[in-house]
This record gives sequence, structure tokens and C-alpha cells, in this order.
Amino acid sequence: MKDQINELQLKIERLENEISFKNGLISILSHDSKEMFGNFLWLIEALEDKIIVEADFFKLLPQVKSDAQKNLQTIQDSTTWLKTQYGDFQIKPVKIMVTDLFHHFEEKYAVKLKEKNIKFHFKGDPDAFLLTDRFLLENVLDKIFNNAIKYSSAEQDIYFQQVTEDNKIILSVIDFGMGMSEKSLSMIYTYGNPIFQGTAGEKGVGLSLKIVKNFVSLMRGNIDIISSENKGTTVSIFLPKL
Repeated sequence: MKDQINELQLKIERLENEISFKNGLISILSHDSKEMFGNFLWLIEALEDKIIVEADFFKLLPQVKSDAQKNLQTIQDSTTWLKTQYGDFQIKPVKIMVTDLFHHFEEKYAVKLKEKNIKFHFKGDPDAFLLTDRFLLENVLDKIFNNAIKYSSAEQDIYFQQVTEDNKIILSVIDFGMGMSEKSLSMIYTYGNPIFQGTAGEKGVGLSLKIVKNFVSLMRGNIDIISSENKGTTVSIFLPKL
């Protein structure tokens, strides 16, 4: 009886998290779309009505481009999440070598790593592997690694670490970049958290880690984030070793 109650409580908690996530996602998409198109429309009308001159119009385009890139990322993240909401979506565990993941992201982000002169290192057992859903895991690590680069300055190395403890495999992405304050860290999964800019002016909407948490939950895992301002961030995901 006690086990059944605990199982029901877990299901209720997962449903509440799902509802909160969906409501937050709708709010972000609605707000950002209105803001971007509204600003763009105002800019064009201001030029047409000669409220601003062409020189000022072109000066404002970089900001419009930055906002458009941020909103495009939101749409892409939302589309990725929606793939897990289709009726026929099922977890498909496959054997994944951890070093294969390392080389995949090393190649995928080669240009961005070179732009900031960041070196990417692997720490752990080169023969380690796990059984989990490749689509979910790669998307989780992609968002974590993208943030690590975004918030790292030039020549600040990033580590991809694997540790096996009992019946779990822990995968961590460790950077030594901007980090977060305790207040920002406590709000990381809420929808009122501030939008940070990367060290090269990159913008984020704050949605990626919310999707990461959602996907990690689908893989029956947990996530832990340790961060300090100007010292860096360590994002660890704990996955069952099947």
C-alpha cells in the first residue's frame, strides 16, 4: 500500500511538472513572438513615417538580429521538446559509448571552440558506456555544452567527465566561465529568471535547462547544477546504469 501511494505521488509530481513546463513554454513563445514582431514592425513603420532616418535604422538592425536569433533558438528548443509529446514517442535504449559522445560534440562545436580558443577535455573511463535513449541524451548534452561555451571566456577549458557510482553513471560538463549567483541558480527552472548574455554577447531565453530537466526525467535520471559567479558551472546528470 505504501509503495502504491509513493508511486502515485511521483506520478502526480511528474504531471504537475509537465503542466508547469507547458504553461511556461506557451508564455515564453507568446511573449517573445509579440516582442520580436512588434519591435520589427515598429522599426519599419518608423522608417516609413520618417520618424527615424536610414542611418539609425541600420544601427538598430544588429539588435533586431540578436532578438531574432534568440527567438529562433526558442522555437528550435520547443520543436525538439514537442517530438517527445507525440503519441508514438517511446524511450529507445541503445548502447552509447561515452567517448563517442565526447567526439561528437568536439566535432559539432569545433568552430565555436576555436573562436574562443577553448580546449575540450575528456575525464573518465574511455571504455564506459550506458544504455539510454540517444535522442534524449544527445539533446540534453547539446544544450548543456552549448551553455558551457556561451558562458566561457577565451582560453577557459571545458571538461566532459564520466564517473560510475554504484548503479549510476554520472556525466558532467564542467566550465570555468561566468557562473551564476545563488539567487540566479535558485531560479534556474522558474519562468521569472533573468536572461543572461554570453561572454561574446550571445543571448539565451533560459529555456534550454528546463528542457534538459524534462528530458533527464524521461530517462529516469536526475540533474544537479553547482555554480559560482566568476568561477564556473558544473552540470551533472545522473542516469541509471541499466
